[in-house]
Amino acid sequence: MSGFKFNLDPFVNFVSLYEEAVEKKMPEPNAMALATVGENNKPSVRTVLYKGILRGGFSFYTNYQGRKALEISQNPNVCVNFFWPQLERQIRIEGQAEKVTRAESEAYFKSRPRVSQLGAWASKQSQRLTSLETLESHFQELDQRYAHQEIPCPPHWGGYIIIPEAIEFWFGRQGRMHERYQYVRNGSDWDRFFLNP
Repeated sequence: MSGFKFNLDPFVNFVSLYEEAVEKKMPEPNAMALATVGENNKPSVRTVLYKGILRGGFSFYTNYQGRKALEISQNPNVCVNFFWPQLERQIRIEGQAEKVTRAESEAYFKSRPRVSQLGAWASKQSQRLTSLETLESHFQELDQRYAHQEIPCPPHWGGYIIIPEAIEFWFGRQGRMHERYQYVRNGSDWDRFFLNP
C-alpha cells in the first residue's frame, strides 16, 4: 500500500501530494498535461502550468486567442494530468474550465516576470508565423514601447479554473499492481472508489 493518509476531501489530498513533489524537487512539479476537444471532436493535449487552487478550481493562465482557449469556448469539458515519475505518482482531474475574473487575471499578470509580460503581448498564440525574426522584432518593439512603465495585462490574456467533477490519485507499484483512488463529485460531497490498475 502507498501509506498515504487519505482525507475525505480530495483537495486536501492533492495539496499534500503536490507539496511533497515540490519539497522533493521534482522537475516542474506544477506542469500538467491539459486535454481539450475541438469542434471536430478531435482531442488536443499540451502542457500548462498549474498556478494554485482558486475558488474550488485548479488554475492556469494562457492566451484567450490560442487553440486551447478556442476549444474550451466550444467545449468546456477538459482533463488534466500531473505525473511525477520519480515518485511513481500521478493525479488526473476531469472537469469544466471557466474563466477567472478580469481582476484575478490582472493581479496574476502583475506578478509575472517582465519578459513573460512582453511575451503575452508579442505572441499571437497558435497562429502561423512567417519567421522567428518577425516575432523577435515585435517583442523588441513592445519592449521599447513599455520602457520604464508598467506593462498592462492584454485583454486577450487571462486565467481559467478547472472545476473538478472527478479526481483520480494513482500510485505505482511493482508488477503493475498500481493503487488507484477515484473521487467523484456527488452534490457538495465526494464519493470515493478504488479502481483496478
